[in-house]
Amino acid sequence: TKKDSPDNLWVKCPKTGDMVFSADLPGLMYVTPGGHHMRIGPELRFKYTFDEGEYETIAIPEVPKDPLKFKDDKKYTDRLKAARAKTGNEDAMSIGIGKIHGIETVVLVQNFAFMGGSLGMAAGEGFIQAAEVAVHRKLPLIVFTAAGGARMQEGALSLMQMPRTTIAVQEMR
Repeated sequence: TKKDSPDNLWVKCPKTGDMVFSADLPGLMYVTPGGHHMRIGPELRFKYTFDEGEYETIAIPEVPKDPLKFKDDKKYTDRLKAARAKTGNEDAMSIGIGKIHGIETVVLVQNFAFMGGSLGMAAGEGFIQAAEVAVHRKLPLIVFTAAGGARMQEGALSLMQMPRTTIAVQEMR
């Protein structure tokens, strides 16, 4: 009898079209032989960025879950639950502190897999939290962005995150 092979055994390189064996990607740090950087989540980003992959995480402050009671074809709370289940993250931002070449550093990672990395209240709070920790501890801040714009389900509250994050950057300076 013919054995079925799993669908995820091979990945097509978006840059060259070459097939890459999935099991090889972690050793390649998710960069294909053709030079395309595959999308990775916060945990792998932290592992690859910090010395020996060692870091501590900082929680993002809690925000109201559905301040506008938004609903289109799905409730916003259901979209959040699905994104959390898919990624294992509370929202699009994750914060880690560790050493990079021996220098203690705050790293913020925006996860595109979480609702397209959209900037909502929680993501804004995450950005601000990372900047505040960096300022307080006098540490550098590195941000890996993967944004899909503002989160429409939070309306103007989402748009307000842009000036708030700009102020956080100014505080860093």
